[in-house]
Amino acid sequence: MDARSEALARLTRLGALPAANGRKPDHVDIHRVRGAVGLRRFVAGLLGRRPGWLRLLYRARAVLARLLGLQQAGGAPADVGPDDVPMTPGERLSVFTVVAADADSHWVAEGADKHLRAVLAVLVTPEQDGRNRFDVVTVVEYLHWTGPVYFNLIRPFHHLVVWRLARTAARG
Repeated sequence: MDARSEALARLTRLGALPAANGRKPDHVDIHRVRGAVGLRRFVAGLLGRRPGWLRLLYRARAVLARLLGLQQAGGAPADVGPDDVPMTPGERLSVFTVVAADADSHWVAEGADKHLRAVLAVLVTPEQDGRNRFDVVTVVEYLHWTGPVYFNLIRPFHHLVVWRLARTAARG
């Protein structure tokens, strides 16, 4: 089974996919990294860093969001430490609401606006060398005509942001 199918199967077992009306997701991507950190530290590094290049991208995103009439035109997330990562369904981190979490295996959260619903998942698999494999999965479902317009404009930046932040988070 390839990484994408494996990740989707795990998310399905957790009941964490936005599969409204039985539709397949409109977009799925996975970024795989390895590191000697735990899940909470990884999520904090992924969502709680604000390097200058990311703040600049969030400013550009805010302009696009306003043009499309989207609600979440906010800036980059605030600094977050491992102890700040919520693990209880219903708790929030940045624009995401936790759907399911287990400190040893996964952290799944959802963010939604009128244009799309996105699931961000971090799936952890311990490796024999004592490190962890982190699969950072993004699942997107379009809810409005502005969904594909918005997401296709930000998609190249999405991949860059997730990849860079995941690599940095894996280093701790």
